[in-house]
Amino acid sequence: MRTNGAIVDDQGKMNNFAIEPRVYVDEQGDRTGFTPYAELLNGRLAMIGFVSLIALEVFTGHGVFGLFANL
Repeated sequence: MRTNGAIVDDQGKMNNFAIEPRVYVDEQGDRTGFTPYAELLNGRLAMIGFVSLIALEVFTGHGVFGLFANL
């Protein structure tokens, strides 16, 4: 016998074990791992970071470690 998702045995005691979730297959495709989109995004962000570090050094005259050393 089932009552509100809980199982009740023949003596009227409720079984408090977790109910197993329904298993399904995600049809969206691969959204994780080394996908072409992830690799493009990673490369673009790396280029932005590299150019930002060069611009920081040109404008301040110090590198990243030089800025931290002067604090």
